[in-house]
Amino acid sequence: MKHIVVILSILTSIFSFSQEENKEQLLALKKANNFVYEGNELIADEDFVSAEMEYRKAISEQATTVAGAYNLGTSYYKSGNLDESLYRLQQATETATSKSEKHKAFHNIGNILMQNKKCKEAVEAYKNALRNNPSDDETRYNLSVAKICAEEQQKQEDQNKDDKKDQDKKDENKEDQDKKDNKDKEGENKEDKKDEGDQEKKEGEDEKDEDGKPKDEKKDKGKGDEDKKKEQQKPQPQPGQLSPQQIKNLLEAMNNQEQKVQEKMNAEKQKGVKIKTEKDW
Repeated sequence: MKHIVVILSILTSIFSFSQEENKEQLLALKKANNFVYEGNELIADEDFVSAEMEYRKAISEQATTVAGAYNLGTSYYKSGNLDESLYRLQQATETATSKSEKHKAFHNIGNILMQNKKCKEAVEAYKNALRNNPSDDETRYNLSVAKICAEEQQKQEDQNKDDKKDQDKKDENKEDQDKKDNKDKEGENKEDKKDEGDQEKKEGEDEKDEDGKPKDEKKDKGKGDEDKKKEQQKPQPQPGQLSPQQIKNLLEAMNNQEQKVQEKMNAEKQKGVKIKTEKDW
């Protein structure tokens, strides 16, 4: 009997605690709904800043309130803050319990992704929205538009990849050609240097004789030897004898003296000087 009384006391306490907890949850939900209502009124007046504050109060009162997160995301969407709107709507999809709530959240998520040019992600969002409400023609239409956009983006991505591959191939071929050209140029430079070296070597050899002496020096030396040889071939005067040049000079002096005497005699004849024809004894 005592055990039964104890069990009944425990069950009564749990029931009372549960009722008290339910009352608190209901009160929080009521406050949250009131904040959402106030936010909706402010949204209608396009007072997005004040509406955001009311929706945040609703979420703080009850974090699981779908209306607060959804409406807050919607207010961000209308004010142009797409990133924050996307975050709040995703939060709404996680806390939503009804298909209708999930459908609306995913639908708006798809709209935001389309504005951000993320067509592939938008396709998945619209599909999730239709899973929760297959009869929504607006979502179905948005899905078809998102698919076309996604296909175009995929084609562009594939084209960009092909262009990149072609460009990489061109760059690789150009690099190989440049390496080949540089190699050929280095070979030509080496060949030119070799030819210059051979030419210089040949010119150096031409400038030297068989003994390894410079050619010009040999030429000058040969000329000197030739002059010396000619000088030696001339007749050299012997000691006590006149040289041919001395004899020539002496003969010229004698001829000059004889000519002077002859000129003097001719001059005396012209003056009438008597010339002796007989010799004195």
